[in-house]
Amino acid sequence: MSIVVENLSKTYGEQKAINGISFQALPGSVLGFLGPNGAGKSTTMKILTCFIPQTSGTARVCGFDVSTDSMEVRRHIGYLPEHNPLYLEMYVREALGFIGAIHKIDQPEKRINEVIELCGLGDEQNKKLGALSKGYRQRAGLAQAIFADPKVLILDEPTSGLDPNQVIAIRTLIRDLAKTKTVILSTHIMQEVEAICEQVIIINKGKIVADDTLSDLRLKHNNKSLENIFIELTGSHVH
Repeated sequence: MSIVVENLSKTYGEQKAINGISFQALPGSVLGFLGPNGAGKSTTMKILTCFIPQTSGTARVCGFDVSTDSMEVRRHIGYLPEHNPLYLEMYVREALGFIGAIHKIDQPEKRINEVIELCGLGDEQNKKLGALSKGYRQRAGLAQAIFADPKVLILDEPTSGLDPNQVIAIRTLIRDLAKTKTVILSTHIMQEVEAICEQVIIINKGKIVADDTLSDLRLKHNNKSLENIFIELTGSHVH
């Protein structure tokens, strides 16, 4: 099990951002992590990536506890946050070299070439990140996330703001990466989940309201579309 979350909670003052959630994510597949804004998705991802501590409960990544083994967790995770953090004054190759140095990668040049090829950045590799289109910036962010070949990838809205061709290219890349990794994908785009996710978790008001394979979730809801299931489970009429 690459990710095991047990009874995880995070409280800000009186507000429970997540409330006793438990789930697991398997290697070799993409887990779609869905929920309305403010449901607790980003909070969960920030705990898993050791950006913020939980209030209670446990989370383990590749067997390492996020509280007691946070450096090991970081070594096993690639993270692309919703607001893609790039040093815009750096060139593409330079930025990847910087990531390689942080991770103390052997033969960084070899890995830079591999990642540029994998993420389709060949034509843009000698440009500054600030000069790239949004689609290529997302690819550069993904290239940074996968640079150290992590076992787990956590992607927050990776195709947000991309044109349809770019979306298809990034989805294909995520599908390929998932063959050898555990991928958690947070998105508001239901077609994206239907296109690339095997497992679906829906979180609402800090609690998990669905955790199933996509096919079983549909069966349980009379083969409704994922969009309709999502509305049913997270709409205001649900208490």
